[in-house]
Amino acid sequence: MPATLTVYVRHGCHLCTDMVQELELLKPGLDFSYRVCDVDNDPALAECYGDRVPVLVGADTELCCYFLDRKRLHEYCRSA
Repeated sequence: MPATLTVYVRHGCHLCTDMVQELELLKPGLDFSYRVCDVDNDPALAECYGDRVPVLVGADTELCCYFLDRKRLHEYCRSA
């Protein structure tokens, strides 16, 4: 079963765009799916993450923020 990830982003954030683009490039070689969630659409998420975006989360585990940690992503996908 593929790992399911969530990327918390903010509109206009270049780091967020970069992380999503990297995930798209890695997706064919790894077994995962992801959804993008704009923190500004939910006041609770905006308060939780503030300016600390992008954040990549798998289940209840924060995998990385600001920049994609490819090693951690690979490890998570293997264990999911």
